[in-house]
Amino acid sequence: MISYIQTKIHHINFLHDSLFKNAFFLMLSSISTAGFGFIFWFLAAKFYSASDVGIATGIMSSMTLIVNLSRFGLDYSIIRFFPTHDKCKVFSTSTVISTLIALIFGLIFISGINSFSPELSFLRSPLYTLFYFISLTSSSVIFMAGIFFVAIREAEFQLYLNLIVGSRVLFVILFISLGAIGIFYAVGASFFIAFLISLVLILKSGTDLKLKIDRKFLTDSFNFSAGNFLTGLFMTVPNTLLPIMILNMHLVEQAAYYYIVFGIVSLLFMIPESISTSLFVEGSNGQSLKKTVIQSLVIIFLLLTPIALFFYLCGSLILGFIGQDYVAGGSGVFTLMIFASFFVVVNNIYFAIKRIQKDTKEITLLSGIIFVLLIGLAYLLIPVLGIEGIGYAWIISYGIGALIIIIQVFRKARFQNLLIKAM
Repeated sequence: MISYIQTKIHHINFLHDSLFKNAFFLMLSSISTAGFGFIFWFLAAKFYSASDVGIATGIMSSMTLIVNLSRFGLDYSIIRFFPTHDKCKVFSTSTVISTLIALIFGLIFISGINSFSPELSFLRSPLYTLFYFISLTSSSVIFMAGIFFVAIREAEFQLYLNLIVGSRVLFVILFISLGAIGIFYAVGASFFIAFLISLVLILKSGTDLKLKIDRKFLTDSFNFSAGNFLTGLFMTVPNTLLPIMILNMHLVEQAAYYYIVFGIVSLLFMIPESISTSLFVEGSNGQSLKKTVIQSLVIIFLLLTPIALFFYLCGSLILGFIGQDYVAGGSGVFTLMIFASFFVVVNNIYFAIKRIQKDTKEITLLSGIIFVLLIGLAYLLIPVLGIEGIGYAWIISYGIGALIIIIQVFRKARFQNLLIKAM
């Protein structure tokens, strides 16, 4: 097995392989997002109070949560159904529906903000509300545009959009005098600029921007979209729900520590996420599943292992650049989440395989188990262990998910071997 993998490493043409090319730009896109995010929150932590940073993370988390909720699995259907349906209709339908739903959820959030997150009740001011909805719309369209570029194997355009969103590092310095809302303005302004650029790039790709809904695509993709919506919801909501959970426990500084740590550790998580997404694209376009899975695993571990080791050895130094408070408050959860990243690999690759096979039932159930464990354990452990409890929750939940996958794979392999012998 080892020699087989070594042979695969030797034969992968990284420069011309579409799996690696798309994954490479996806990773660069994620790196740019994480890098600019690190710089952004570094500047925010330096020039704003921990309380301002904590409140701003609550605003951003709510908006990200709403965008995640509004996709309804249509982002996965864009990739899976592009090879068999009209690309313009698929993209238009997915973007219009997801953005309208995002605005509806945003209205519900702002209307009930005194109950959902009292710390953010100032957002009910008309000016802040308007800016919130502009930012929400921009964020939704940018996200779907990025998926569009990935689906047509032009992930470099997604990278360009993320670089534009990175302009928030400039705005955050300009708005220092505004406090927490200045951080939000900085992000919203960069979103709006990227939104305008995304429209230009889509037109240049030869796609018409028509606000139409294709009912045939919705009918064909409904089950697939619904299953992936639940799966995506279970897997992404904790990323935005956990900071809000910490904030609502009145641990404002702890929310800032965790948000910064997660922003850094996301560099590790983006490796399996980017490559599994590229695997999903290649498999959806008819590439050999066995070949692309092996290539994906090889690339992931070649990249993940050295970076994880560097983070483990230099974690305190990295957090120290932000501030000693972040070292004391975040180093423990930082180390724990490094170990969790290896369990994330198993889950991401397996989910990509099942999406290619249009088998969403199993991954929906598995992702639901991981979600319940992660949120439930975090809720129980935060009062006892602080934000380190979240680190243990990540390891346990994704570790159990990986164990279930391994058992399932061996069980199916054994069944196939018995079937072959019986024949």
